[in-house]
Amino acid sequence: MTTQPLFLSPTLQERIWGGDKLKTEFHYDIPSDKTGEAWVISAHENGPSTIENGPLKGKTLTEAWENNRDYFNRSETDTEAYPLLVKILDATEDLSVQVHPDDTYAREKEGVPYGKTECWYVLDAEEDAKIVFGHHAETNEELKTLAENGEWDELLRYVPVKKGDFIYVPSGSIHAIGAGIVILETQQSSDITYRVYDYDRTDDQGNTRELHLDQSIDVTTVPHKDPELSQTQTTEDDLTITHLVEEQYFTVEKWTLTGEVTKSQSEDFLQLSVIDGEGTLTVDGDVYPIKKGAHFILPYGVKTFDLAGNMTLITSYTS
Repeated sequence: MTTQPLFLSPTLQERIWGGDKLKTEFHYDIPSDKTGEAWVISAHENGPSTIENGPLKGKTLTEAWENNRDYFNRSETDTEAYPLLVKILDATEDLSVQVHPDDTYAREKEGVPYGKTECWYVLDAEEDAKIVFGHHAETNEELKTLAENGEWDELLRYVPVKKGDFIYVPSGSIHAIGAGIVILETQQSSDITYRVYDYDRTDDQGNTRELHLDQSIDVTTVPHKDPELSQTQTTEDDLTITHLVEEQYFTVEKWTLTGEVTKSQSEDFLQLSVIDGEGTLTVDGDVYPIKKGAHFILPYGVKTFDLAGNMTLITSYTS
């Protein structure tokens, strides 16, 4: 059992729609000015985070999950994969219109443990920025016809967004992040994406990206339904907690600190990302400076901890 936080360095992913804000805003060492994603808390095989401190320094979060089960309140017989994945996405251009399967479809058709339900906290958005969220089809037949005929303006539902907005995206929801938006995404640990439409874009070799229309039609929820979220606020000392979502796969909160707070923890583990400001984290008398761009996990052994400073964090844990 450990009471040391696990500070993580991200895996950076280049994307056709990426930019350079992961460097200019978060000071990550990006590979190019087409860097679209930082996988900041990840035990997924396609981009695991690396632990920066303590006895596990240099190990991946995947290795910690598999070999240090007491950190996460897991039994020796527990074979489940790490459940969550946190990313920061910088969309200089529109992302492809896509949809993700649920757990059952993912396991039966793709042979992976999780489907993909996700949520977005908008860190920044240019004026008039918008996302695709949902569609206007009333039946599967209408969805298929509109998609096959390329009638995207009739099919897709566009929603304006601004900094500070929160969007919950259950599996089966057609969606796309628009140009000029930076988000922090909390999701199930899955990398299954079915592309519905990609604006007929080509890469440097003139190739279009693969679409997955049949699978998309299979998994899309018809008709689309907006999730009903009940968001509340609570206050503990100098900390305001905005409860963004509490659903089957995760609970996500925004913490706004203007001073000091002592917090207790009862979760199996707690994920924290500093999205603005700076301060300190104190656990068992050890003080850790933290600032915008820091991501860490408080393992099961941490029962109380102190935060001080002026900062905003997005936190998440399994529900």
